[in-house]
Amino acid sequence: MDMDITAKTFDGQGGRDEFQRKSIAEKAIKLLKSDIDISPMVIDGSWGTGKTEFCHKLINLMKEGSTHNIIYIDAFKADHVDEPLMTVLAEIIKILPDGPRRKAFINRVLPAVRYTLKTVAKAGVSHLLRQDFADIANDFDEVIQKAADDSIDKTAELILKDHVEAEKSLKTLQTALTAIASQDPIIIFIDELDRCRPNFAVDMLEIIKHTFDVEGVSFVLVTNTQQLRASINHCYGQAVDAQRYLDKFIKFRFELSSLSSRGYQSPVLAAKQHFFNLASEKKCLPADYLNDNYFEAAIEDLVRSRSLSLREIETLILHIQIAQTLSESAIFAERQYLGYKLLRLIGILLVCYRPELLDQVNKGIIDAKLLGEFLGVKKLPTFEPGVGAPKPFKVIMFIIAKGCTENAEWYKPSEGKKELWDSYESSFMGNFPVPHKAINEIIKTANIMAFE
Repeated sequence: MDMDITAKTFDGQGGRDEFQRKSIAEKAIKLLKSDIDISPMVIDGSWGTGKTEFCHKLINLMKEGSTHNIIYIDAFKADHVDEPLMTVLAEIIKILPDGPRRKAFINRVLPAVRYTLKTVAKAGVSHLLRQDFADIANDFDEVIQKAADDSIDKTAELILKDHVEAEKSLKTLQTALTAIASQDPIIIFIDELDRCRPNFAVDMLEIIKHTFDVEGVSFVLVTNTQQLRASINHCYGQAVDAQRYLDKFIKFRFELSSLSSRGYQSPVLAAKQHFFNLASEKKCLPADYLNDNYFEAAIEDLVRSRSLSLREIETLILHIQIAQTLSESAIFAERQYLGYKLLRLIGILLVCYRPELLDQVNKGIIDAKLLGEFLGVKKLPTFEPGVGAPKPFKVIMFIIAKGCTENAEWYKPSEGKKELWDSYESSFMGNFPVPHKAINEIIKTANIMAFE
């Protein structure tokens, strides 16, 4: 098990539960400890929903009860081995203490591994042999064709014998697994299956179904079933109903939504808090950023407009760390005007999420409409009496647009409101003219991370 897993908890020292998912984990654990046969269970979620972190926290929460042997497998790291059976068996062996028990288990499972590999290899040879002779049969006389048929028959006979032996070995393996699990049930969490090569992912599903379907051994797959369906179609063709195929292997599934939240905290506020928690933990932003209400409001708008996932927020924080490290002087420093904070943040955002748009900006093709859409600002608001100040990125788009080469008119104030917008610009940037300075701040920050 990865060492960093132990540090991930829902609460306690160093713990966090921005998305209020502890109650979800408790429900999953209740099912896993029950007598209901729900294996394999799938924790489903799209990219960036925090599935792996949730899995680690769930495991640590479950380990507090000490009722099960829990195994965690990162399938993506094991993908290169190309043998799902050995991947799982190796992890099961690790939970056995050194001594006769472990040695006896290894001796009992080795034949199953050998026969599985040998049968698969011979089946492949047989298939190729039949295919080759079928393609060129017309070019051979009857004697040569008969020789080919004899060869195929002998191969088939060997495969049949091996199949019988493999069945015996499989039953021996399953009996050995049942004996281990009878003392302490085994729960095997398999993560990142959706990132694996299609053949490995499908092989893992089939191994779980046909080899590890024994009492006391349960599987939890932490994955994206949409990607698993794509892997199935890759292996068996688009004509196969991937969902029906998958239904043969999965008994229970629940979805971990990208904006899952419980209690009173909204999903956007939870994601925003994730940003500030990480920024504080990594020490990549000065303290006054973390306590700036206007900067906090800007991050909240950014999360909302771009629907940022946990992983995307982590990517953004990582790039802020990189920019701070590579810059000769801190690009995010204490007591900066809000405008400079946001312009430099935009430079990093473009590196993270829209490098092709950044490339256009670097070439001098600066489209205000595209930048505005990227920041979630379609147009400037029309102020009416009693309406408060505009949101931070709206002011920034007013400032940026003046230095844009295309569609700058999209962000011109309505008649009679220019003076009011100019006052907001001054509060954001100080009393300095900035028609082109805004774009330069974006480019300068982004280019800190350019390895040229």
